[in-house]
Amino acid sequence: MEEIEKESLTENSDSNVKIDSNRDSGNFAISGKTVDDLDNSREIENLKKIEAALFISGRWLSMQDLVMLTDLNPILLRQLIDKLKESYGESSATEILNKDNAWKMDVKPEYVGMINKLATGTAEFTKSEQETLAVIAYKQPVKQSVLIKIRGNKAYEHVKNFVSLGLVKAKKAGHTHELALSEDFYDYFHVGSQDDAIHVLGKEESGEKG
Repeated sequence: MEEIEKESLTENSDSNVKIDSNRDSGNFAISGKTVDDLDNSREIENLKKIEAALFISGRWLSMQDLVMLTDLNPILLRQLIDKLKESYGESSATEILNKDNAWKMDVKPEYVGMINKLATGTAEFTKSEQETLAVIAYKQPVKQSVLIKIRGNKAYEHVKNFVSLGLVKAKKAGHTHELALSEDFYDYFHVGSQDDAIHVLGKEESGEKG
């Protein structure tokens, strides 16, 4: 009788161990899943931070800029930027560009024409201002005195506006200034060359004073 009781207790003990073991295994599985979920959630949030920074800035952001804006370390930032770039596939009209350790969100080349129609609209510049800017683009570097002869005295105000916006560089040259398009101009109008700039502004060289 005692042997039967001992065997029964042993079986119950073994059963309890198995039950506890299964319970612990279940806890580990749940904990592991929770950690994965948290990691994924954290990564998604960080990707959104980077995307928002690039979208809102509308300009090239250095690694230092991105660290300051997102509070992420450089190593993690590079990994996440690569993931974000991959996510902008064929279904997106935008892309993330990289140049000299700086990043920028921009529209894809095939949609540049549509964007430029907005950028050069009357809400941004008057037709007269666009024509003055086109002459600078065509003749650059061009002396301001030459520009005034072509476009008239109103061009003084145009140049002042362009320089204040950072679209034109004005370098002192004797009694006048030498004018040329700035890097910001090419970023602003989404173009990469002088010919593209002239095409975007829709004007070849002209001696008309419009």
